[in-house]
Amino acid sequence: MKREWDLLHTPGPTPIPPSVERSMNQPMIGHRGGKAKELIHAIAPKLKPVFGTSGEVLVVTGSGTSSLEASVVNTTKPGDKVVVVVAGAFGERFAQICETYELDVIRIEVPWGKAVEGSQVEETLREHPDTKAVFLTHCETSTGVMHPVEKVAETVKNKSSALVIVDGVSSIGGAEVKMDQSGIDILVSGSQKAMMLPAGLAFLAVSERAWSVIDENPRPRFYLDLRKYRQQLEGGQTPFTPALSLLFGLQQVLELLEEEGLDRVFERHQTMKEMTRSACRALNLPLLVSDEDASSTVTSIRPETFEAEQLRKVANEEFGLILAGGQKHMKGEIFRIGHMGYSRPANVLQYIGILEIVLKRLGHEFEPGAGVAAAQTAYLERTREE
Repeated sequence: MKREWDLLHTPGPTPIPPSVERSMNQPMIGHRGGKAKELIHAIAPKLKPVFGTSGEVLVVTGSGTSSLEASVVNTTKPGDKVVVVVAGAFGERFAQICETYELDVIRIEVPWGKAVEGSQVEETLREHPDTKAVFLTHCETSTGVMHPVEKVAETVKNKSSALVIVDGVSSIGGAEVKMDQSGIDILVSGSQKAMMLPAGLAFLAVSERAWSVIDENPRPRFYLDLRKYRQQLEGGQTPFTPALSLLFGLQQVLELLEEEGLDRVFERHQTMKEMTRSACRALNLPLLVSDEDASSTVTSIRPETFEAEQLRKVANEEFGLILAGGQKHMKGEIFRIGHMGYSRPANVLQYIGILEIVLKRLGHEFEPGAGVAAAQTAYLERTREE
């Protein structure tokens, strides 16, 4: 039997606000009827500021990975040269998708836990001036790194005509991205992270420059043909059956974000990040990522005095606190805390307090109460600045 008292703090899926759950329980409607059109027309304009764009944001029924694949299949053709920043499991996924579609993939390999530097991108583009697109991840969920996508976009624009395509699956809704201002051409995301929904919706914001490439691309495509979604959106429709219950929930999510104000949403995530990192330092927990490169939505810890999986096991069994482990070669080496979406500073104080008890169980040395005190101090310092 599933426990009803679990505390979910993975970097996806994430908890869902009660009002969003209620919205998703609305009676079903016909997806080609007037009510569906009204729903889609209500959603469309409210997505734009979340993505930092004045252009339309397309909604596809599919996982976040479908948005990555759609960005590849719509902008490239076999043999095209592309650059992919690989700094974790999801940069690797982007590279694998590109390779599957028979692209000439140039990888920029970045150590896990580090952010890519503009100079690395600049040097790669100098060596490969015929690059058609640069793919990179904003928040690398597997490590908790937030890559400087806006700076990278500026570098790409200054040095080439390549498109800049960004995976924002675990950042959009929790971190600001100025898509139009920075020159990002395609920014994609998914529903189950900071957007506070179950998995099942993919989002793609597309620049006019990218549309020019998409419209001229001869590659065959069907379900993920973004031209179909753009055409149907004008009439408040989708080309294929939409996940209506998720769209009901998305409408409520956008109302919640609008009510709180996006600036405050992004500030809240920064506050939770600082609280978590300050607590980790006070508890002698080694952070995988530097302060400069750290994500505002997920924090990774690489323990030295106990097993990461043992901490996750005890936290889950004793308190229902669900944390994420490492991926690929970091499996068993790190644990990850998600603090995004339907999460507040109060939740941080809760999971830090739980971690203190678990750390005592594991024999880790620290001053009792130090983590909670550090998180409180970080909160007071950040809220004093408001």
